[in-house]
Amino acid sequence: MTETKVAAPVAPPEVKAKHRAMWALGDYPAVAADVIPSLGPVAVEATRIGPGDHVLDVAAGSGNASIPAARTGASVVASDLTPELLDAGRVLAAAEGVDLAWEVGDAEALPYDDATYDAILSVVGVMFAPFHQAAADELVRVCRPRGRIGLVSWTPGGFIGQMFATMKPYAPPPPAGAQPPPLWGDEQHVRSLLGDRVTDVVAHKQQLRVDAFATAEEFRDYFKAAYGPTIAVYKAIADDPAKVAALDEALVDLGRRHDLGGGAMEWEYLLFTARRA
Repeated sequence: MTETKVAAPVAPPEVKAKHRAMWALGDYPAVAADVIPSLGPVAVEATRIGPGDHVLDVAAGSGNASIPAARTGASVVASDLTPELLDAGRVLAAAEGVDLAWEVGDAEALPYDDATYDAILSVVGVMFAPFHQAAADELVRVCRPRGRIGLVSWTPGGFIGQMFATMKPYAPPPPAGAQPPPLWGDEQHVRSLLGDRVTDVVAHKQQLRVDAFATAEEFRDYFKAAYGPTIAVYKAIADDPAKVAALDEALVDLGRRHDLGGGAMEWEYLLFTARRA
């Protein structure tokens, strides 16, 4: 008797529409370019991307990992739910003379055949898909046997994980069944999602030094203007000045607690690589 595999639940269309719109708010391409530009190359190097590889970057945004991967000579597809981010990536890639494909795709239901790619990347991207198991299943499904998977995710205890914890009391409730994005920064959580379908796992926490902001207030104001999830939370409480003021102060306090001096901070992330079994 053949066992039928039950597909993991995925976010309903209205949730996907909200996510698509959220990431179009502000200027995430600026965040990727100005604040976290080194994360993409970290994933590309760790996953050993090179000439001849067929690579898929899931939840690619404006190409933080896709463009560095294409620079190695790999054949790259950058896939993201938000067309505006892909449009920005096309402009950036063209300016650098880098050739790759930009395609709209849902991390929980990728529009690609099984075992299509030599390597799968996602840099602080797939972690934001609401239903983690569905997204993890897709990463494995489209990867060829012995192909590589390379993920960079913010940790729960690191700066960005703590920023989401700080914003949570002010944010609308998540959809039923959705899991917090920073769980992807917990090694055991990722191992449980991928299970015995992967091997050769290497996972360790690293620090990204961020010196883009001179003060905690500057960090807060930048994220209020440029980072979609932060903008969305402020929009949800815009009619309550007391809540706005409280969140303003909470984010400044977060920035001050992580200030290493002169505004410099270290943001912790998990670098996770594996091969499909």
